[in-house]
Amino acid sequence: MTTLASHRRILAASLVGTAVEFYDFYIYATAAALVFGPLFFSGQSASAQLLLSYATFGLAFVARPVGAIVFGHFGDRIGRKSTLVASLLLMGGSTVGIAFLPTYAQVGWIAPALLCLMRLGQGLGLGGEWGGAALLAVENAPPHRKNTWGMFPPLGAPVGFLAANGLFLIIGLVLDEAQFIAWGWRIPFLLSTILVGLGLWVRLKLTETPAFLEAEATEALPRCRSRRC
Repeated sequence: MTTLASHRRILAASLVGTAVEFYDFYIYATAAALVFGPLFFSGQSASAQLLLSYATFGLAFVARPVGAIVFGHFGDRIGRKSTLVASLLLMGGSTVGIAFLPTYAQVGWIAPALLCLMRLGQGLGLGGEWGGAALLAVENAPPHRKNTWGMFPPLGAPVGFLAANGLFLIIGLVLDEAQFIAWGWRIPFLLSTILVGLGLWVRLKLTETPAFLEAEATEALPRCRSRRC
């Protein structure tokens, strides 16, 4: 029988992981509004810089359904835990990678190309996270608590939003404009390393959900119809 400690661990994993991923997702949104235009599209007019910066932000919304399909496909075959760890690593790697990107003034068009690549990684990771975290919570929930447990993954979205914008607010108050543009905007992306490490520590302690283990034991997992699956 599932213990109280394992209940807390499962709920913490679904909430913390989603909060970390949305923190990563939203710090990009804030940076796109504040600094990405001049830094990565400096050859354009001010209006074009802002529009192109927002366009890179929108790339993740194209990638999210793709991530949901890909991670959902493998989640049904190799397990919820593995795919959730993979989605968190993809999101974390993409976010931390942004902290080390060169600017347009340093490498030209390669800078916005790398930025778009990292943003696509964020979208794929979040797409896989959303459905996987919901399954983790609901499939582990007692029969009379499925709706309550299913609340925890969506709760991570506002937590991540508040953390992302709160951190940018603090950095903006501490640093002057020149410092913020030069290097201060990179701090929230670097701090994602710590948060992703926390999320991984929680998730690696989990076991597979009872529903997946039952399907695996009865050989009821989806089967590939071709070798390419």
